[in-house]
Amino acid sequence: MINELKKEFLRYSNPEVAKQQSAYLKDQFSFYGLKSPERRSIQKSFLIKKNLPGKSEAFEIIAELWEMPERELHYFAMELLLKYHKEYSKEDIGFFEKLIISNSWWDSIDVIAPKILGSFFLKFPELRESAVDRWIKSGNIWLQRSAVLFQLKYKEKMDKELLTSIIDRLKNEKEFFIRKAIGWVLREASKRDPDWVLEFVDSYDLQPLSKKEALKIIKTS
Repeated sequence: MINELKKEFLRYSNPEVAKQQSAYLKDQFSFYGLKSPERRSIQKSFLIKKNLPGKSEAFEIIAELWEMPERELHYFAMELLLKYHKEYSKEDIGFFEKLIISNSWWDSIDVIAPKILGSFFLKFPELRESAVDRWIKSGNIWLQRSAVLFQLKYKEKMDKELLTSIIDRLKNEKEFFIRKAIGWVLREASKRDPDWVLEFVDSYDLQPLSKKEALKIIKTS
């Protein structure tokens, strides 16, 4: 799978687009130069159910892809991982953490946290508190951002008490990606419960960026 995937990505590579994509992510990753619609079209056959390997082999493939330099391979790895969401086990949390802290940037965390971790913690809610406590204490900004964002798409299933605890512990962090994440998850919550978000913002001394993002929809609606 890996060799065939790389061959197809290379076949449609575009050096000029690759240069632009790399610059967009602060030149931290190499790219083939595939725009998202094109990449998804190329990889579609690899993700058809009948072509998928067993979970154990798939996780090995994902781990191998994650060590490669091209960012499109990381994107594919995450989409492959999502195909196994019904098969996630409690032990997989360690595997997810390795993905979070390796080749980390906002574009990977913003898939892993709300989609992969989001699905995982719906299946194993009893693991939420211990995991986020560990991540917050780690000092790793990507684990901390994941703690904030895993409930991003939970809607009515959002555990507001847990979210409050997480934000309260991280609200003074100076890191941009943490401040932005706090505002983002509160903004998403405001779509269903604006009063709760308004009360939250009034009760907690959030940093300006977090507060601005949290109130963006409420103030313009």
